[in-house]
Amino acid sequence: MRVDVFRRDEGNGKFSHLVVPEGKPIPQEATNYDWHNEESGIDLDETAARWPQYGIEAPGEQLRTKRYAITSLNEMTH
Repeated sequence: MRVDVFRRDEGNGKFSHLVVPEGKPIPQEATNYDWHNEESGIDLDETAARWPQYGIEAPGEQLRTKRYAITSLNEMTH
């Protein structure tokens, strides 16, 4: 699946990521945060159990239910 990846500074050197299908806007429930475009139009396997480079668990399920996938609190990256 081609996606766009956004990144947000969480402070203390930690970051979270939000992934949406390529060209789609960030859904309304997630727009009140300061997301910065990190990568656009990249291919990621939505059937993977996780996207470790973004700290995202069950990306396919998240994309189906929420229209976006986001870093879990336990997986925020440095």
